[in-house]
Amino acid sequence: MRASAFLYPWDVVGDPKAAARTAAIGVRRVTLASAYHSTRAVTPRHPAHRIVTAEHAAVLYPPDAGRWDGRELRPYPAGEWAPAGKDPFGQAAAALADAGLEVHSWVVLAHNSRLGAEHPDIGVVNAYGDRYPWAPCIARPAVREYLASLAAEAAVRPGAAGTELESCGWYGFAHLHAHDKAGGVVLGDATQYLMSLCFCPDCRDGYAGQGWDARELAAHVRRALEPVWAVGGSQATGWPAVERLLGSGPAAATLAWRVQAARALQEAAVEAVRAAAPPGFRVLLHADPAPYRCGANAGVDAGHVLGLADGVVLPCTGSAAAREAVLGPFAPHRRAGTVLAANLTVVSGMGGSPGTLAADAAHAASLGATELRLYHAGLASDPDLRVVTEQLAELGRPDA
Repeated sequence: MRASAFLYPWDVVGDPKAAARTAAIGVRRVTLASAYHSTRAVTPRHPAHRIVTAEHAAVLYPPDAGRWDGRELRPYPAGEWAPAGKDPFGQAAAALADAGLEVHSWVVLAHNSRLGAEHPDIGVVNAYGDRYPWAPCIARPAVREYLASLAAEAAVRPGAAGTELESCGWYGFAHLHAHDKAGGVVLGDATQYLMSLCFCPDCRDGYAGQGWDARELAAHVRRALEPVWAVGGSQATGWPAVERLLGSGPAAATLAWRVQAARALQEAAVEAVRAAAPPGFRVLLHADPAPYRCGANAGVDAGHVLGLADGVVLPCTGSAAAREAVLGPFAPHRRAGTVLAANLTVVSGMGGSPGTLAADAAHAASLGATELRLYHAGLASDPDLRVVTEQLAELGRPDA
């Protein structure tokens, strides 16, 4: 199985050994961030720094002024972690290519706290009227247009042979916001779905198109959540749990609208990338097979997304049952050349299991996975990277 390791440009730029060290792990491809959200990241081997603080979502290359001139929504250049006017993505891509590594861009779309803070009307508005600045509402035409344009520019960078689009769908409650204080009431994915439903003007119109008055629907959501607040949370998961909480009719209406909006964004983003890209440029989406899910791995309809993109990157860290649940729905829709990439966390401190990489990868392959993603070579400790190298060798060369 061909394997790719995730990296940030700051893992490579300024470290003359980074590219060769990455190749020595046993991968032949890197998924390199070109547009990313705010983060604090450790760089355990960099000769010049140990911590990078990316204060806001930014593009890690010089944005095209002509593309964005006169547009209200536009990408932010990076701060001091990647000086304005520089091209850290381009510098890192060139260094990785010199080490024999193929580079694909990694583009984060609907996850941008600064954009929402500066343009509060674009964010998701929950049933209580609270705004989520980190989650631009993808049903809003201006947001969809912005994200499609960002996808095209950030994906098709010089030196990139393909792209992976993350957060290409709904974002919602679960964000891990700065200094997050949301753990006092435990919410499972069913209640997180209810807390992620948007009631902005465009979504209110969308629910009306499904036969529901938005005020009545919001009241349904609040009533469904009242017992959750009263007892200190709910661990309920799965779509049947959403239907039990909200009722099958309202639940179906919300999902129908959200699937429609997500498909519109996914189609617009992929179309924009393909229009900008050279022949053979590969487009993958980070995805989850449950359409109601929000986040980095946006919920999709398996048949639709595999008819649209060249494949998907799927969260496969954890138990065998978890991998089966994620990979299984895509198997019936695979065609020749379709990519099903199993994303496995290899950082022990982030819940990964580098010591079982070979076994986990083999299990994913038995379920139809065609490639591996290793999250994240820049964040992993030296001991984790040594184990990953041994495990990939046990699997055989990833691109053999």
